[in-house]
Amino acid sequence: MRESGILYVVATPIGNLEDITLRALRILKEADIIAAEDTRKTLKLLNYYKIKANLLSYREENKIRQGKRLITYLKSGKNIALVTDAGTPGISDPGAHLVHLALKEDIKVTPIPGPSALTCALSVAGLPTQPFIFMGFLPQRAARRRKLLANLKEQPYAIVFYESPHRIKKTLKDMADIFKEREVAIMREMTKVHEEIILGSAEDILKDLEQREIKGEITVIISRAIKGDEA
Repeated sequence: MRESGILYVVATPIGNLEDITLRALRILKEADIIAAEDTRKTLKLLNYYKIKANLLSYREENKIRQGKRLITYLKSGKNIALVTDAGTPGISDPGAHLVHLALKEDIKVTPIPGPSALTCALSVAGLPTQPFIFMGFLPQRAARRRKLLANLKEQPYAIVFYESPHRIKKTLKDMADIFKEREVAIMREMTKVHEEIILGSAEDILKDLEQREIKGEITVIISRAIKGDEA
């Protein structure tokens, strides 16, 4: 009986295409299939490094159907490289679903570490962030978002989450009401040409961004509570 293939969980650049490991490039070249959250974005990376590959779409909308298909390929002995839009799969994307399926089938899963917007942002925030809690993307609905932030205020952790450019001002308004004097760091377009880090209170950052058109992916960090700051 032929042995199962290996599922490689491959981290890819979050912006600058040079931020990729030699091992990741080798795995992408050697894999029988590359399962990509957005094949168009992955194709740009592959073209940059002149890598020809068999790309297969694996995203939130088709993860159930494609997950079963990919497991069948793995069982037949094919090696698959799993990549997300940018950064490390399984952090805030459907990658964890495929990894779970593979582990349940006793298929070998191997991480190929590299870039992550989460760790990238933490490294340059300059805030007290130990310990921290990562929330992925906050709820889109205002009431649910405010309720979640209010609940998080009671936790003794720094709070890290991703936010879209068209919601960041509304989220900052909620943060200004709920977190008052907590320090906040906003990281936008990390590793890209228009990379920006803004540090201050949510209210001050909101004033800075009020008249600007915000573009690009955003990571937000709220510093952990310092004793007495909620008084």
